[in-house]
Amino acid sequence: MKSNLISKSETAALLKTVSERWGIECPKLKNLKVHQISDEAQIFTGKGIKILKIHDNYLPFLSETDTLEKFPNVTVDMGAIKFMCKGANVMRPGIKKFTEFEKDKIVCIIEESQHKFLAVGKAMISSSELENMEKGEVIENLHYISDKFWETGKTIYD
Repeated sequence: MKSNLISKSETAALLKTVSERWGIECPKLKNLKVHQISDEAQIFTGKGIKILKIHDNYLPFLSETDTLEKFPNVTVDMGAIKFMCKGANVMRPGIKKFTEFEKDKIVCIIEESQHKFLAVGKAMISSSELENMEKGEVIENLHYISDKFWETGKTIYD
């Protein structure tokens, strides 16, 4: 894995993009480090921030609980956990409760017993549509515990 610092201007541009897409304020940093995982994926790290970029999606890394707590979330039942950790999308029957979110926004998936973050995904519908659904896909699972990014990310320290 190749790692290197990115310039101040690249860092500022990246943090601006991430802040706009996430709708939350990112910490002001001078330099971020980029870790190339594969052709389509990188992990950006800096003081108090870890961002996973897959293709054109910028996701909060699953180890960053403080960041994850700023996002809308859904809580899934115990039966959904093993599927989530294998990369399955979140289906309506597995969702126990949820906060408000818009279609195409980042949503965190939490398991109901320990309230731990299991995955990060992109909403396929809005939370207002979810209320009237009984079945179907709700969130596209993009990053989950035990995926290749998770395993690689555990080896990166800033």
